[in-house]
Amino acid sequence: MPSRTPDATGRAWTPPAGKPPLSSRLLRATWRGLPEKRHEAGWEPGLEVPAADGSPLVTDHYFPRAEGDFPTLLIRSPYGRGLPWSPQYGLLFAEQGFHVILQSCRGTGGSGGAFHLWRNEAADGQATVSWLRGRPWFNGVLGTVGPSYLGYVQWALALDPPPELRAMVVQMGLHDPYALFHTDGALRLENALAVGVGMTYQHRGMVPFLKATLRLRRRLRTVTTAQPLRGAHTAALGDDVPWLDDVMTHADAKHAFWHGASLEEAAERLRVPAALITGWHDALADQTFEQYDRLRLAGCGTSLLVGPWTHTSALQQGWPEVFAESLAWLRAHLCADPAGLRTSAVRVHVGGEDAWRDLDDWPPSPAVTPWYPTAEGHLTRLAPAGPLPLTTFRYDPADPTPSLGGPLLSPGAGPRDNGALEARSDVLTFTGPPLTEPVDVLGPVSARLSLSTDTGHADVFARLCDVDVTGRSVNVCDGLGRIRTTSDAPSQVTVPMSAAAHRFAAGHRIRWQISAGAHPRYARNPGTGVPPADATTFTPVRVTLHADSVLSLPHGTVRA
Repeated sequence: MPSRTPDATGRAWTPPAGKPPLSSRLLRATWRGLPEKRHEAGWEPGLEVPAADGSPLVTDHYFPRAEGDFPTLLIRSPYGRGLPWSPQYGLLFAEQGFHVILQSCRGTGGSGGAFHLWRNEAADGQATVSWLRGRPWFNGVLGTVGPSYLGYVQWALALDPPPELRAMVVQMGLHDPYALFHTDGALRLENALAVGVGMTYQHRGMVPFLKATLRLRRRLRTVTTAQPLRGAHTAALGDDVPWLDDVMTHADAKHAFWHGASLEEAAERLRVPAALITGWHDALADQTFEQYDRLRLAGCGTSLLVGPWTHTSALQQGWPEVFAESLAWLRAHLCADPAGLRTSAVRVHVGGEDAWRDLDDWPPSPAVTPWYPTAEGHLTRLAPAGPLPLTTFRYDPADPTPSLGGPLLSPGAGPRDNGALEARSDVLTFTGPPLTEPVDVLGPVSARLSLSTDTGHADVFARLCDVDVTGRSVNVCDGLGRIRTTSDAPSQVTVPMSAAAHRFAAGHRIRWQISAGAHPRYARNPGTGVPPADATTFTPVRVTLHADSVLSLPHGTVRA
């Protein structure tokens, strides 16, 4: 390789001799199903980039050891720059012909300043691009890529895209911190604790992070059943998470606390091509679908990939597909090499059929099929005669309905056998007849429930399940809503249940599962109207379901 690489202005750069960390190279050697590398990778660690206020942002530079003009990828992370980020993003993309800037957000990974969940990312991202303009190897072509909070920093940069930004790949990405912690005012407790562990310990290294994760798992019941919840996390996480009580106790999205947190507006006017990737059981899947809709309405070039993954498994079992999709998008828009780009705007994995399908858009059709519950526990296409009471169940916060699988940040996410859960007296199930032919559900699923309570305060959790010929019930998608009534008269609440691409096979049955909670995924509703984070008194609630409730399933063909 040349000893000096000049740029268009004649400036020269002498690549350092350092190889990427040994741990990264060893992990790289274990991966299968990835494209062959094009170049050997080099490593320039420990650079200090001035943040917007001058704080040093510690940065590692990976690069291809080859002659040529290569685009740059900017990756900003609060989770450190070691495993898995170093091999998965630094090493792999450098091997494919990209300069990679892997930077620790302020207050993490040795960077100066104090970390905040949303206040500094836009300014610090712009400051980093300004620094890039002075690098002799920077050719003025920039892309971004990364998952979770690494997606949030991409949207922050996209609020005012620098002219060099030519492509984005947001994987399992965050754009709205409020929605990560709350749903319709209900606290997403398990998510909040998982974020607390990740943000506090992961940038310190794998050993501290694993110890903190195991400590939280051991003390999860103590923390999640504390009265009140406020401050209870210190038993597992220590005093190093001062912001966690704030995000847990501000349940109103319109509160000034959340001002500036959501970056949805970045997608509403973006012109930078943006690829979006998620999984059906990703805790941030709904945020991905929302941004896809905004990008399409804005006329921005975009694509969507949805796999059979959770938030974490997309970067593990799903990594060959995620990496290939990301690489193809970046090559097409940064290197003028569209050879690997698929022709369809959307590719989804269809559960129940275990097959990938290409679609022109998402959702493919606005058509929905209504299904109605009956007093006998059936699910039928026949509309009820009126809003008569169907059945009543009792929810006791002292023995809350447990959560099982679904879209979580924690390892318990994904599809699970719901048999034990559905045997509880506080869980209702309504099941359709064995199907005579396959039924395809493609798009957003929702439930409109007509409910009354004896306290005026309760939650309702709705889940779609696939019951196979042996009777095994497996969750497909779900959601939670909040019931607020002033009397025992029925009140209607619409519960978005996320989206699905699922084939119910012939002989299987469609099941609608209804309960009043899913703990500790959601903090238990105390039944008193007091916010869950502050509640010290819990009151059982009796919930009555009325016949004019309806489950709406989107349908359409998935065949080519």
